[in-house]
Amino acid sequence: MTKLAPTYIDIHVLQTVPPSCVNRDDTGSPKTAVYGGVTRARVSSQAWKHAIREMMKELLTQNLIGVRTKHLVKLIAKEISILDNNINNPDEMAQEALKKSGVIKEDKKSKSKEELLMDALCFISQTQAQNLAKLAINDEKNAKKYKDAIKENPAVDIVLFGRMIANNQNLNYDAAAQVAHSISTHEVHNEYDYFTAMDDLSPEDSVGAAHLDTIEFNSSTLYRYATLNLKEVATHFDAEQTVQAACAFIQSFLLSMPTGKQNTFANRTAPDLAYITIRSDQPVNLVGAFEKPVRSKGEGYVAASEAALIGYAQKIYGEFISPPQQAFIIGGSEISAISGQRVSLTEFLEQMKMTVCTKLKAGEEA
Repeated sequence: MTKLAPTYIDIHVLQTVPPSCVNRDDTGSPKTAVYGGVTRARVSSQAWKHAIREMMKELLTQNLIGVRTKHLVKLIAKEISILDNNINNPDEMAQEALKKSGVIKEDKKSKSKEELLMDALCFISQTQAQNLAKLAINDEKNAKKYKDAIKENPAVDIVLFGRMIANNQNLNYDAAAQVAHSISTHEVHNEYDYFTAMDDLSPEDSVGAAHLDTIEFNSSTLYRYATLNLKEVATHFDAEQTVQAACAFIQSFLLSMPTGKQNTFANRTAPDLAYITIRSDQPVNLVGAFEKPVRSKGEGYVAASEAALIGYAQKIYGEFISPPQQAFIIGGSEISAISGQRVSLTEFLEQMKMTVCTKLKAGEEA
Protein backbone atom coordinates (compact mmCIF):
# COMPACT_ATOMS: atom_id res chain seq x y z
CA MET A 1 0.00 0.00 0.00
CA THR A 2 2.91 2.33 0.73
CA LYS A 3 5.90 3.05 -1.52
CA LEU A 4 9.26 2.48 0.12
CA ALA A 5 12.85 2.17 -1.02
CA PRO A 6 14.58 -1.16 -0.20
CA THR A 7 15.03 -1.23 3.58
CA TYR A 8 16.31 -4.14 5.65
CA ILE A 9 16.30 -4.21 9.45
CA ASP A 10 18.87 -6.69 10.75
CA ILE A 11 18.62 -7.81 14.37
CA HIS A 12 21.69 -9.40 15.97
CA VAL A 13 21.30 -10.73 19.51
CA LEU A 14 23.62 -12.33 22.04
CA GLN A 15 21.65 -14.09 24.77
CA THR A 16 22.79 -16.36 27.57
CA VAL A 17 20.48 -19.25 28.43
CA PRO A 18 21.04 -21.19 31.69
CA PRO A 19 20.65 -24.98 32.01
CA SER A 20 17.62 -25.67 29.82
CA CYS A 21 16.05 -27.73 27.04
CA VAL A 22 14.52 -24.92 25.00
CA ASN A 23 13.98 -26.90 21.80
CA ARG A 24 13.98 -30.72 21.63
CA ASP A 25 14.56 -33.15 18.78
CA ASP A 26 12.57 -36.34 18.16
CA THR A 27 14.45 -38.17 20.93
CA GLY A 28 13.84 -35.47 23.55
CA SER A 29 17.42 -34.17 23.45
CA PRO A 30 18.21 -30.45 23.08
CA LYS A 31 18.72 -29.65 19.41
CA THR A 32 22.32 -29.17 18.30
CA ALA A 33 24.25 -28.36 15.13
CA VAL A 34 27.87 -28.75 14.05
CA TYR A 35 29.37 -25.39 13.03
CA GLY A 36 33.03 -24.56 12.80
CA GLY A 37 33.80 -28.23 13.41
CA VAL A 38 32.29 -28.35 16.91
CA THR A 39 28.85 -29.11 18.35
CA ARG A 40 26.72 -26.07 19.16
CA ALA A 41 23.46 -25.66 21.03
CA ARG A 42 20.67 -24.85 18.57
CA VAL A 43 17.15 -23.46 18.74
CA SER A 44 15.28 -23.85 15.47
CA SER A 45 13.82 -20.87 13.65
CA GLN A 46 10.41 -22.57 13.72
CA ALA A 47 10.45 -22.73 17.52
CA TRP A 48 11.37 -19.07 17.88
CA LYS A 49 8.91 -17.91 15.22
CA HIS A 50 6.12 -19.64 17.12
CA ALA A 51 7.19 -17.80 20.27
CA ILE A 52 7.27 -14.53 18.31
CA ARG A 53 3.73 -15.08 17.01
CA GLU A 54 2.47 -15.84 20.51
CA MET A 55 3.99 -12.63 21.89
CA MET A 56 2.69 -10.56 18.98
CA LYS A 57 -0.82 -11.52 20.05
CA GLU A 58 -0.20 -9.40 23.15
CA LEU A 59 1.10 -6.43 21.15
CA LEU A 60 -1.34 -6.25 18.23
CA THR A 61 -5.12 -6.23 17.94
CA GLN A 62 -6.83 -9.51 17.05
CA ASN A 63 -7.71 -8.41 13.51
CA LEU A 64 -3.99 -8.07 12.71
CA ILE A 65 -3.12 -11.63 13.82
CA GLY A 66 -3.75 -14.63 11.60
CA VAL A 67 -4.76 -18.22 12.31
CA ARG A 68 -2.82 -21.20 10.98
CA THR A 69 -5.01 -24.28 10.95
CA LYS A 70 -6.18 -27.43 9.19
CA HIS A 71 -9.70 -26.69 10.50
CA LEU A 72 -10.25 -24.01 7.88
CA VAL A 73 -13.68 -25.27 6.82
CA LYS A 74 -14.89 -25.11 10.43
CA LEU A 75 -13.43 -21.61 10.79
CA ILE A 76 -15.30 -20.28 7.75
CA ALA A 77 -18.44 -22.15 8.82
CA LYS A 78 -18.27 -20.44 12.20
CA GLU A 79 -18.05 -17.02 10.52
CA ILE A 80 -21.04 -17.93 8.34
CA SER A 81 -23.07 -18.88 11.42
CA ILE A 82 -22.10 -15.63 13.16
CA LEU A 83 -23.43 -13.65 10.19
CA ASP A 84 -26.58 -15.76 9.88
CA ASN A 85 -27.39 -18.34 12.57
CA ASN A 86 -30.39 -19.61 10.59
CA ILE A 87 -28.21 -21.35 8.01
CA ASN A 88 -28.45 -25.14 8.30
CA ASN A 89 -25.44 -26.17 6.21
CA PRO A 90 -22.54 -23.83 7.10
CA ASP A 91 -19.91 -26.58 6.63
CA GLU A 92 -21.00 -27.28 3.06
CA MET A 93 -21.15 -23.57 2.25
CA ALA A 94 -17.70 -23.03 3.72
CA GLN A 95 -16.26 -25.92 1.73
CA GLU A 96 -17.72 -24.57 -1.50
CA ALA A 97 -16.36 -21.09 -0.74
CA LEU A 98 -12.88 -22.54 -0.25
CA LYS A 99 -13.17 -24.48 -3.51
CA LYS A 100 -14.05 -21.29 -5.39
CA SER A 101 -11.15 -19.47 -3.71
CA GLY A 102 -8.69 -22.09 -4.92
CA VAL A 103 -7.65 -23.29 -1.47
CA ILE A 104 -9.45 -26.64 -1.94
CA LYS A 105 -9.39 -28.50 -5.25
CA GLU A 106 -12.70 -28.42 -7.12
CA ASP A 107 -12.72 -32.19 -7.56
CA LYS A 108 -12.08 -32.92 -3.88
CA LYS A 109 -14.82 -35.10 -2.41
CA SER A 110 -16.77 -33.76 0.54
CA LYS A 111 -15.92 -35.27 3.90
CA SER A 112 -18.05 -35.96 6.93
CA LYS A 113 -18.34 -33.25 9.56
CA GLU A 114 -15.84 -35.12 11.70
CA GLU A 115 -13.27 -35.18 8.87
CA LEU A 116 -13.47 -31.63 7.52
CA LEU A 117 -9.72 -31.13 7.74
CA MET A 118 -7.38 -29.54 5.21
CA ASP A 119 -4.53 -31.65 3.88
CA ALA A 120 -2.08 -29.04 5.15
CA LEU A 121 -2.04 -26.08 7.54
CA CYS A 122 -3.35 -22.88 6.01
CA PHE A 123 -2.69 -19.33 7.21
CA ILE A 124 -5.68 -16.98 7.09
CA SER A 125 -6.56 -13.61 8.61
CA GLN A 126 -9.75 -12.83 10.48
CA THR A 127 -10.80 -10.36 7.77
CA GLN A 128 -10.19 -12.92 5.01
CA ALA A 129 -12.33 -15.50 6.83
CA GLN A 130 -15.13 -12.98 7.34
CA ASN A 131 -15.06 -11.87 3.69
CA LEU A 132 -15.26 -15.48 2.46
CA ALA A 133 -18.23 -16.04 4.76
CA LYS A 134 -20.01 -12.95 3.37
CA LEU A 135 -19.54 -14.14 -0.21
CA ALA A 136 -20.85 -17.59 0.69
CA ILE A 137 -23.98 -16.17 2.36
CA ASN A 138 -24.63 -13.94 -0.64
CA ASP A 139 -24.30 -17.01 -2.90
CA GLU A 140 -21.67 -15.22 -4.99
CA LYS A 141 -20.88 -17.17 -8.19
CA ASN A 142 -17.79 -15.24 -9.34
CA ALA A 143 -14.75 -17.31 -8.30
CA LYS A 144 -12.42 -14.31 -8.70
CA LYS A 145 -14.13 -12.54 -5.81
CA TYR A 146 -13.41 -15.54 -3.58
CA LYS A 147 -9.76 -15.54 -4.68
CA ASP A 148 -9.52 -11.81 -4.00
CA ALA A 149 -11.12 -12.29 -0.57
CA ILE A 150 -8.46 -14.76 0.57
CA LYS A 151 -5.59 -12.82 -1.01
CA GLU A 152 -6.42 -9.31 0.19
CA ASN A 153 -6.32 -8.04 3.80
CA PRO A 154 -3.58 -10.34 5.14
CA ALA A 155 -2.71 -10.49 8.83
CA VAL A 156 0.63 -9.13 10.01
CA ASP A 157 2.07 -12.56 10.75
CA ILE A 158 1.05 -13.85 7.30
CA VAL A 159 3.07 -11.05 5.70
CA LEU A 160 5.97 -11.57 8.09
CA PHE A 161 6.26 -15.36 7.89
CA GLY A 162 4.68 -16.09 4.52
CA ARG A 163 1.94 -18.40 3.31
CA MET A 164 2.10 -21.33 0.91
CA ILE A 165 -1.02 -22.87 -0.61
CA ALA A 166 -0.02 -25.79 -2.81
CA ASN A 167 -3.27 -25.83 -4.79
CA ASN A 168 -2.98 -22.20 -5.89
CA GLN A 169 0.39 -20.44 -5.84
CA ASN A 170 -1.27 -17.12 -6.65
CA LEU A 171 -2.54 -17.09 -3.06
CA ASN A 172 0.98 -17.40 -1.61
CA TYR A 173 2.83 -14.70 0.32
CA ASP A 174 6.60 -14.30 0.36
CA ALA A 175 7.84 -13.91 3.93
CA ALA A 176 8.93 -10.38 4.79
CA ALA A 177 10.94 -11.66 7.77
CA GLN A 178 13.61 -14.31 7.97
CA VAL A 179 14.69 -15.90 11.25
CA ALA A 180 17.90 -17.90 11.49
CA HIS A 181 18.42 -20.97 13.64
CA SER A 182 20.03 -19.71 16.84
CA ILE A 183 23.32 -21.38 17.69
CA SER A 184 25.72 -21.11 20.59
CA THR A 185 28.83 -19.01 20.01
CA HIS A 186 30.87 -21.82 21.57
CA GLU A 187 31.06 -25.58 21.82
CA VAL A 188 28.56 -27.35 24.08
CA HIS A 189 28.27 -30.76 25.68
CA ASN A 190 24.82 -31.94 26.69
CA GLU A 191 24.36 -33.02 30.29
CA TYR A 192 21.80 -35.23 32.07
CA ASP A 193 19.62 -34.45 35.07
CA TYR A 194 18.63 -37.59 36.99
CA PHE A 195 15.46 -36.95 38.99
CA THR A 196 12.96 -38.75 41.15
CA ALA A 197 9.32 -38.12 42.00
CA MET A 198 7.72 -39.18 45.26
CA ASP A 199 4.17 -40.45 45.78
CA ASP A 200 2.51 -38.28 48.46
CA LEU A 201 0.03 -41.05 49.33
CA SER A 202 2.42 -43.99 49.44
CA PRO A 203 2.43 -46.12 52.64
CA GLU A 204 4.86 -44.96 55.33
CA ASP A 205 6.83 -48.19 55.15
CA SER A 206 7.37 -48.00 51.36
CA VAL A 207 10.92 -47.41 50.16
CA GLY A 208 12.09 -45.56 47.07
CA ALA A 209 10.65 -43.17 44.55
CA ALA A 210 7.46 -43.60 42.55
CA HIS A 211 9.12 -42.40 39.35
CA LEU A 212 12.71 -42.18 38.04
CA ASP A 213 13.88 -40.49 34.84
CA THR A 214 16.51 -38.28 33.23
CA ILE A 215 16.27 -35.00 31.30
CA GLU A 216 18.96 -33.91 28.88
CA PHE A 217 19.95 -30.24 28.93
CA ASN A 218 22.69 -27.74 28.13
CA SER A 219 23.50 -24.07 28.71
CA SER A 220 24.87 -21.58 26.21
CA THR A 221 25.37 -18.07 24.95
CA LEU A 222 23.34 -17.94 21.75
CA TYR A 223 23.80 -15.82 18.64
CA ARG A 224 20.34 -15.03 17.30
CA TYR A 225 19.64 -13.28 13.99
CA ALA A 226 16.57 -12.10 12.11
CA THR A 227 15.99 -9.68 9.27
CA LEU A 228 12.90 -7.73 8.25
CA ASN A 229 12.23 -6.54 4.70
CA LEU A 230 10.38 -3.34 5.50
CA LYS A 231 9.57 -2.64 1.86
CA GLU A 232 7.70 -5.95 1.61
CA VAL A 233 5.68 -5.12 4.73
CA ALA A 234 4.82 -1.68 3.38
CA THR A 235 3.38 -3.13 0.15
CA HIS A 236 0.57 -4.72 2.18
CA PHE A 237 -0.20 -2.16 4.88
CA ASP A 238 -0.67 1.55 5.35
CA ALA A 239 1.96 3.62 7.17
CA GLU A 240 0.51 3.14 10.67
CA GLN A 241 0.13 -0.63 10.31
CA THR A 242 3.63 -0.92 8.81
CA VAL A 243 5.08 0.79 11.88
CA GLN A 244 3.02 -1.46 14.17
CA ALA A 245 4.14 -4.60 12.33
CA ALA A 246 7.83 -3.67 12.36
CA CYS A 247 7.91 -2.70 16.04
CA ALA A 248 5.87 -5.72 17.14
CA PHE A 249 8.16 -8.10 15.25
CA ILE A 250 11.37 -6.56 16.61
CA GLN A 251 10.10 -6.40 20.20
CA SER A 252 8.81 -9.98 20.02
CA PHE A 253 12.05 -11.28 18.54
CA LEU A 254 14.06 -9.60 21.29
CA LEU A 255 11.92 -10.63 24.27
CA SER A 256 10.17 -13.89 23.34
CA MET A 257 11.40 -17.35 24.38
CA PRO A 258 10.30 -20.80 23.21
CA THR A 259 8.55 -22.64 26.04
CA GLY A 260 10.26 -26.04 25.86
CA LYS A 261 10.72 -27.43 29.41
CA GLN A 262 10.18 -23.91 30.74
CA ASN A 263 8.46 -25.13 33.93
CA THR A 264 11.39 -27.45 34.62
CA PHE A 265 14.23 -24.96 34.06
CA ALA A 266 12.73 -21.43 34.38
CA ASN A 267 15.18 -20.41 31.68
CA ARG A 268 13.56 -17.24 30.35
CA THR A 269 16.25 -14.56 30.06
CA ALA A 270 16.63 -11.20 28.33
CA PRO A 271 19.27 -10.51 25.67
CA ASP A 272 22.75 -9.51 26.80
CA LEU A 273 23.28 -7.46 23.64
CA ALA A 274 21.12 -6.37 20.71
CA TYR A 275 22.82 -4.79 17.69
CA ILE A 276 20.18 -3.57 15.22
CA THR A 277 21.07 -2.12 11.85
CA ILE A 278 19.13 -0.53 8.99
CA ARG A 279 20.46 -1.22 5.50
CA SER A 280 19.37 -0.50 1.92
CA ASP A 281 21.58 -2.99 0.06
CA GLN A 282 21.02 -6.47 1.54
CA PRO A 283 20.53 -8.30 4.85
CA VAL A 284 23.77 -9.45 6.51
CA ASN A 285 23.96 -12.38 8.94
CA LEU A 286 27.06 -12.00 11.16
CA VAL A 287 27.20 -15.62 12.34
CA GLY A 288 30.64 -15.91 10.73
CA ALA A 289 31.96 -14.16 13.83
CA PHE A 290 31.57 -17.48 15.64
CA GLU A 291 32.84 -19.94 13.02
CA LYS A 292 35.82 -20.16 15.33
CA PRO A 293 34.17 -21.10 18.64
CA VAL A 294 34.55 -18.62 21.47
CA ARG A 295 36.60 -19.81 24.46
CA SER A 296 35.52 -18.85 27.96
CA LYS A 297 38.92 -19.05 29.70
CA GLY A 298 37.00 -19.19 32.95
CA GLU A 299 35.43 -15.76 32.36
CA GLY A 300 32.19 -16.70 30.59
CA TYR A 301 31.22 -16.30 26.95
CA VAL A 302 29.29 -13.02 26.71
CA ALA A 303 32.16 -10.51 26.65
CA ALA A 304 34.24 -12.65 24.30
CA SER A 305 31.22 -13.20 22.03
CA GLU A 306 30.55 -9.46 21.90
CA ALA A 307 34.18 -8.78 20.98
CA ALA A 308 34.04 -11.42 18.24
CA LEU A 309 30.79 -9.99 16.84
CA ILE A 310 32.11 -6.44 16.76
CA GLY A 311 35.42 -7.46 15.21
CA TYR A 312 33.74 -9.51 12.50
CA ALA A 313 31.25 -6.73 11.66
CA GLN A 314 34.08 -4.22 11.24
CA LYS A 315 35.95 -6.65 8.97
CA ILE A 316 32.90 -7.34 6.80
CA TYR A 317 32.02 -3.65 6.56
CA GLY A 318 35.54 -2.81 5.46
CA GLU A 319 36.01 -5.58 2.90
CA PHE A 320 32.68 -6.63 1.38
CA ILE A 321 29.77 -4.32 2.16
CA SER A 322 29.16 -0.78 3.32
CA PRO A 323 28.39 0.05 6.95
CA PRO A 324 24.67 0.28 7.81
CA GLN A 325 22.79 3.53 7.34
CA GLN A 326 21.78 3.45 10.98
CA ALA A 327 22.78 1.26 13.91
CA PHE A 328 21.45 0.89 17.44
CA ILE A 329 22.99 -0.89 20.43
CA ILE A 330 20.95 -2.14 23.37
CA GLY A 331 22.85 -3.57 26.32
CA GLY A 332 26.37 -4.94 25.97
CA SER A 333 29.51 -3.39 27.36
CA GLU A 334 29.70 0.30 28.19
CA ILE A 335 32.53 0.85 25.68
CA SER A 336 31.92 -0.42 22.17
CA ALA A 337 34.30 -0.27 19.23
CA ILE A 338 31.48 -0.29 16.70
CA SER A 339 29.47 2.81 15.81
CA GLY A 340 25.84 2.88 16.83
CA GLN A 341 23.41 4.83 18.94
CA ARG A 342 23.23 3.35 22.43
CA VAL A 343 19.60 3.20 23.58
CA SER A 344 17.21 1.28 25.82
CA LEU A 345 14.57 -0.94 24.22
CA THR A 346 11.87 1.67 24.88
CA GLU A 347 14.00 4.40 23.31
CA PHE A 348 14.80 2.18 20.35
CA LEU A 349 11.15 1.44 19.60
CA GLU A 350 10.40 5.17 19.63
CA GLN A 351 13.35 5.79 17.31
CA MET A 352 12.15 2.94 15.10
CA LYS A 353 8.72 4.49 14.75
CA MET A 354 10.23 7.81 13.68
CA THR A 355 12.68 6.13 11.28
CA VAL A 356 9.98 4.05 9.58
CA CYS A 357 7.63 7.02 9.33
CA THR A 358 10.40 9.15 7.79
CA LYS A 359 11.19 6.47 5.19
CA LEU A 360 7.54 5.96 4.37
CA LYS A 361 7.02 9.69 3.96
CA ALA A 362 10.03 9.88 1.65
CA GLY A 363 8.60 7.02 -0.39
CA GLU A 364 5.25 8.76 -0.77
CA GLU A 365 6.97 11.93 -1.96
CA ALA A 366 9.19 10.11 -4.47
